[in-house]
Amino acid sequence: MTDQRPSGVERPVASDSDGVWGSDVFAEMLRGLRVKYVTLNPGSSFRGLHDSLVNHLGNEDPQMLLCLHEEHAVAIAHGYAKVTGEPLAVILHSNVGLMHGTMAIFNAWCDRVPVLIYGATGPVDAALRRPWIDWLHTCRDQASMIRNYVKWDDQPASMEAAIESMLRANLIARAEPHGPTYVNFDVSIQEKQHAEAPALPDFSRYRSPLPADPSAEGVARAAELLKNAKNPVVLAGRVSRDPADWARRVALVEALGAKVLTDIRIGASFPTNHPLHRGKPAFFIDDAAGEVLREADVILSLDWLDVAGTLKLAGKVEAKIIQASLDYQLHNGWGMEHQGLSALDLHLASSPDRAMHAIADLLGVGAGDEPENLPVKPALNAPAPEAQLDIMTLAGALGEGLDGICASMVRLPLGWAGEAWHFRHPLDFLGSDGGAGIGSGPGMLIGAALALKGSERIPVAVLGDGDFMMAASAFWTAAHYGAPFLAVVSNNRSFYNDEVHQERVAVARNRPVENKWIGQRIGDPDIDIAGVARAQGCEGIGPVFTAGELVEAVKKGIELVREGKSVVIDARVQPGYNPNMVAGLTRSE
Repeated sequence: MTDQRPSGVERPVASDSDGVWGSDVFAEMLRGLRVKYVTLNPGSSFRGLHDSLVNHLGNEDPQMLLCLHEEHAVAIAHGYAKVTGEPLAVILHSNVGLMHGTMAIFNAWCDRVPVLIYGATGPVDAALRRPWIDWLHTCRDQASMIRNYVKWDDQPASMEAAIESMLRANLIARAEPHGPTYVNFDVSIQEKQHAEAPALPDFSRYRSPLPADPSAEGVARAAELLKNAKNPVVLAGRVSRDPADWARRVALVEALGAKVLTDIRIGASFPTNHPLHRGKPAFFIDDAAGEVLREADVILSLDWLDVAGTLKLAGKVEAKIIQASLDYQLHNGWGMEHQGLSALDLHLASSPDRAMHAIADLLGVGAGDEPENLPVKPALNAPAPEAQLDIMTLAGALGEGLDGICASMVRLPLGWAGEAWHFRHPLDFLGSDGGAGIGSGPGMLIGAALALKGSERIPVAVLGDGDFMMAASAFWTAAHYGAPFLAVVSNNRSFYNDEVHQERVAVARNRPVENKWIGQRIGDPDIDIAGVARAQGCEGIGPVFTAGELVEAVKKGIELVREGKSVVIDARVQPGYNPNMVAGLTRSE
């Protein structure tokens, strides 16, 4: 994919300074690490590095992207990595900026994406601190706030040590399984002047390790089990977005005659309109998927997000289970994002794609045909124009409005029906945020839009109104740097997931369910979503209330996106989820 970075924005005047400062070296390191963007919210703790990025590098390779909140800065890097597999740099101001960014860091950790996070602290040497403010912005162990959900962290005490830390953090973030890393720079190291610039390392000699192949013995056992299986099932989980990997995955499934399940939390992993795909991409498996698992005699999990939980929902599953995953390397005693512990008959310690290729090689399966970039393929019929919008009619109307458009669905809301859309390419859908919070959608949409800029794909996201409002100021960054996308806000004027929970509590306690909306509804006054978008410099359309109005709004929005605009549509939907989602929530308890 061609990199199309924002141009004509924030270009500095030329600098003739010939001094060498510690932060100049750090900036050169970022360029050597092939970082394209640095997302940040300004802060005095990294004023030296900020100056070096502008006046030493000319704000190019990498280019700074100004964000209005640190959580947006990390979320943009997260969305970019989901498209490209490449990390961006994020700079967080001292302890206060790091605290703002923690939720987004947790998302990146849970979603297993690489992000290079850099922090800064007031002088560790107390004698160098300015009164008051430097004391507030200095911690004894700043990384302790996020150590449990980054792959590695460091606080180097010299420029030479910082160079090594930046190299190591880059290696670790890019190695599978991916994840964020954190390096914290003392402000005094950044602002120290040097007589001459040190020699930079040979970056070609500091690359991430080559991916490990699974053991030959394990691959042979897996291949034998799958070859002899009568009802094999493949759980297509956290796999790569490489079209060649996608093609081989499909070819292997076809050679085995295996049924396939996919997960809407982690994005497109297998064509959902393929005759061997069963059930639908969902947060919780449906009855059809449960039956597939109960009938299976061999199950191949390609780093499935939650094997134990899925089997628990399915009921009595007697199949032999093969797991291909390195995720266990990131499990620690703090978080529970590793999910339940599943019994396994064979665990291949490699990335799921390396294991898949090795099994395919042994079984003589060919490369397969790489997927094309095709127009979107909705699975629902277009609703009547006068139909009031709910989560189902919204999906149908969106599909009609996007007719003929090659789009990447960046985000979908919790209540989305997995059967509403077909995914036929690894970039057709990018998945959720990993950590299941609120407020990440706008930033991730912007990051994905920057990564897709200049391609034939149009980034599209369906965001919740709560998600939109928690991160509304992120849209200023999109407008400022020209990130074209279409965002449809599924605006039910409620934190509806919690209405569902309050209803269940009320039923269990024999209390009135009519009160479930109190403390949940976002109304009186209603928020002008389109107006909020316009206030950030985006194009705001709506509100729209019917399917026909949404179709026209989407068509108008696509025209604006093709002009390079960031577009937000306020779609007023009736509160509610698709019926299968509600059933899944009930079964999961």
